[in-house]
Amino acid sequence: MTRGLLDYAQLIEVIATEAELLAASAEGQRPERQVPACPGLNLGETVRHVGSLCRMAAQWVRDGLQPMTWQQDPLPGESLSDYVRAAVGPLVEALSARSADDPCETWWPEDRTCGFWARRVAHDVTVHRMDVQAAAGLEVTPVPDDVAEDGVDEVLTLWLGHRLDVLGVRGTRDSTVAIRVGGRVWLTRTGPNPSRAWRATAEEAESADAEVTGNAMAVYRWLWGRIPDREVRPMGDHDAIAQLWALLRLATK
Repeated sequence: MTRGLLDYAQLIEVIATEAELLAASAEGQRPERQVPACPGLNLGETVRHVGSLCRMAAQWVRDGLQPMTWQQDPLPGESLSDYVRAAVGPLVEALSARSADDPCETWWPEDRTCGFWARRVAHDVTVHRMDVQAAAGLEVTPVPDDVAEDGVDEVLTLWLGHRLDVLGVRGTRDSTVAIRVGGRVWLTRTGPNPSRAWRATAEEAESADAEVTGNAMAVYRWLWGRIPDREVRPMGDHDAIAQLWALLRLATK
């Protein structure tokens, strides 16, 4: 089982805090406003996705099994913001009634526990909260460094290291890229073989073909494709960095 960098209670708190911020940011906004970094995705679709995900995750946690049906759209007359708020309370309650290690079915073989869902929803809501604020033309509220660092770990280990392989997608050339945030470093390997990412030592990372550094929030957003290269610090083999970035776009699509 792969454990994240935040504890279970912190993740539940992130869900509650970020979902309310997302709902508040969406109030009074036109749902057709586009998310700048995601062509084809608008504010309304983003908020609806978060409300649906929270309901789905709550059923996974309560039942321990994949739900077949759940409320995927607001009720007649219900605003998108209220649709999210109505979903968050039951999810937080369901997670709080369990422990991180309690068994629960998931779509990641390495972690079939309630802790998976706390972490997955925490970062889904956080990333999409930033999307909603960007679409609304609001200032993007900063993410605490510890949350962003955990988000870096999740997108690399879960999405690059697992989801991409499920999709059967590969790179064209072997390359390694180190990702440095604060005192932490991750090493990614992409190419014709399945992509991998792991927490590395500084010594391991010295052999990488390239590296990307920056403050925790910037690297978190960059890995999710929300900001361009100029807002982080890419160094070394730019083709290796481009391959990593392109593969992440497919993994997190």
